[in-house]
Amino acid sequence: MTDRIESAIQELPELRFLTSYSHAGLSIVKVEIKQEYWADRLPQVWDKMRNKVRDVRGQLPPPGGALTPDVIDDFSFVYGFVLAVTGDGFSYAALEEYVKAIKKELSLVAGVARVETWGVQPKVIYLDVSEEKLLELGVATEDFVATLALQNQVVDAGGLELGDRRLRISPTGEFERPEDIGELRVRTSLLDKLLDVPRDIQDAPIRPAQRDADYIALKDVATVRQGYLEPPINIMRHDGQPAIGIAIANVTGGNIVDTGKNLDAALEEIAKELPIGIELHRVS
Repeated sequence: MTDRIESAIQELPELRFLTSYSHAGLSIVKVEIKQEYWADRLPQVWDKMRNKVRDVRGQLPPPGGALTPDVIDDFSFVYGFVLAVTGDGFSYAALEEYVKAIKKELSLVAGVARVETWGVQPKVIYLDVSEEKLLELGVATEDFVATLALQNQVVDAGGLELGDRRLRISPTGEFERPEDIGELRVRTSLLDKLLDVPRDIQDAPIRPAQRDADYIALKDVATVRQGYLEPPINIMRHDGQPAIGIAIANVTGGNIVDTGKNLDAALEEIAKELPIGIELHRVS
């Protein structure tokens, strides 16, 4: 997979050289452009590279085998200000909400080009499955995975033509809470195999009660819980406390000293609105 992306990028006349790193489940291609292409011309070069990578996407393994390649070209920002936000007595979820609000406020400060957070943990939903129950109820692991893969997809449900108007059909039933996942019905396709039911009996008409018996709720074989990715990809601590970092970049050509004064004034106002326990710390 990596060599196909490399071959596409090597067609760029602006390319100086590239280096690739391949690991299980991860491929990184580092690209360096010729030095005569300065910042004013680089955006066009990156766009050309994106097109090259996009063209080769069809040669990659199908969905489930390879994700869409990401082209990351945003290395020009220098984050001269770094803050840490801690929340003594607050849950991580509550701390994250306060950090989002602080980030919005800092984005409006004069001289600030970009505000990024660091150390934020990805939210996930865990399904703790009992293999013993799967075997007991005759549910194949493949059935379990296939049921999850086919649910909650965003698809075009079509529309209805009424004269000169077209009404879009919008299906309902999407997941609104993690608990909704537990109500999914999984077909026990191994049931006939385990019982070794004769073919003529399998082909007999199935009554509704029998048909319902061939399906079980996902919550009968799994526990659904919401949480954060374990183990975490990256974490931040400040003086031993869990924290979320906020990195702030100055506008290109701006006076970083003036931006610092503006940030000091903004942080002073923000701190007045924060509850006791949520604290802002200047890291650098």
